[in-house]
Amino acid sequence: MKTPKEPELAHTDQFALLRQRRCAPLFWTQCSGAANVNVFKFAFTVMVTYQLGVAWLPPALAGLVIGALFILPFVLFSATSGQLTDKYEKTRVIRAVKNLEVFIMLLAAAGFMTSGSHWGAWQVPLLLFCTFLMGLHSTLFGPVKFAYLPQALRESELMGGNGMIEMGTFVAILLGNVAGGLLVALPGVGPQYVALACVALALAGRAVAQFIPPAPATDPTLKINWNPFTETWRNLRRAQADAMVFKALIGISWMWFFGAVFLSQFPSFAKEVLHGDERVASLLLVVFSIGIAIGSLLCEVLGRRQVEIGLVPLGAMGMTLFTVDLYFASRSLPPAALMGVAEFVQQAAHWRVIADLGLLSLSAGLYSVPMYALIQLRSAPSHRARIIAANNILNALFMIVSALLCGALLSAGWGIPSVFLAVGVANALVTLYVFVMQPEYWQRMRVLLGLPARAGGKA
Repeated sequence: MKTPKEPELAHTDQFALLRQRRCAPLFWTQCSGAANVNVFKFAFTVMVTYQLGVAWLPPALAGLVIGALFILPFVLFSATSGQLTDKYEKTRVIRAVKNLEVFIMLLAAAGFMTSGSHWGAWQVPLLLFCTFLMGLHSTLFGPVKFAYLPQALRESELMGGNGMIEMGTFVAILLGNVAGGLLVALPGVGPQYVALACVALALAGRAVAQFIPPAPATDPTLKINWNPFTETWRNLRRAQADAMVFKALIGISWMWFFGAVFLSQFPSFAKEVLHGDERVASLLLVVFSIGIAIGSLLCEVLGRRQVEIGLVPLGAMGMTLFTVDLYFASRSLPPAALMGVAEFVQQAAHWRVIADLGLLSLSAGLYSVPMYALIQLRSAPSHRARIIAANNILNALFMIVSALLCGALLSAGWGIPSVFLAVGVANALVTLYVFVMQPEYWQRMRVLLGLPARAGGKA
């Protein structure tokens, strides 16, 4: 089912999609939302860590509490959001979610503006509440953006469309973090500038969403089950009906487990292992984000405009290979005083670390985009959004487990490079299990590499 009425183009590539109404408004709506979430979260975290001095929320716990509140709605409301997306016309759902974002950011702006006023005691509780609401916003938007793409794009465009969305998301996350950190640090006016930026991004996203073409409901007679636990279980059972889809859900959730370890440890890794200051930590985030963006964009070219799951084993192997090499590259660095970016990049040993980080994140892009496209292609349209919602719940649970296991290993005396090594080895085991249980991945990789296939298959 396709909603756009634009002429079919024989050779529309992923960048040409950004010039077409069926894709461009959704792309910019997603980018504005991702940037806004990260401007808000990072600025709030910096405020609590460096500026406010809240006795009941010490800096060491601030990032953990803010992250947990943001993830909680994914567990509680993903099942409901998937049902709403399948039941109602998708563009209406998108616009309603963006209306919610504007309201939340107006509320957050009031929270940021209370700095130094007699309402200051309410500032942190209000912003924590807004963090939860922004998690709800992202929970509602996740299924509808991925369920919209198969209705708007041809099968040959799914890899490119998903690659563009993932690339835009990670670039927006990066820019949002940078902007949030810079704005909140402005002396005297930082919180006010953050408030203005958040409201402006929310309004921009809502304005662009107005141009997204209609996407009809795929199951308008659906009766909503408001119990998130029974509905999640039901959706997972639906996904199990297609083994490829279910293995893709597990594979994507593992990727979020893998990525969460690195993203959570960049500040400590930069300081304790690489002997770099906070700007070096930002450099690691930049390299990681750009790597995923490039890997996501390469999927359409390497997959020859098909939903090519043969890229997934290649990405998995790259994730393990470069993570293991990162361990050896980082454990041999000599002790040193904290250094800035300029001094950091002058040392040849650090270039190996940067290369490993960039290549493992590029591999993660190659790994994840085909799996997202596979879920969209193979899920029945009538409950596609609900399966995507179940995937979001699994992603959140895997990230929570990632944080707990990572914290346990560090508390037990493991160094950060050793944690990275453990994740790299675990990645090899988990992905090997997925590919052994679903050999079509290996078969498609052999075809992709020009090797004779034993028993072919195509997603």
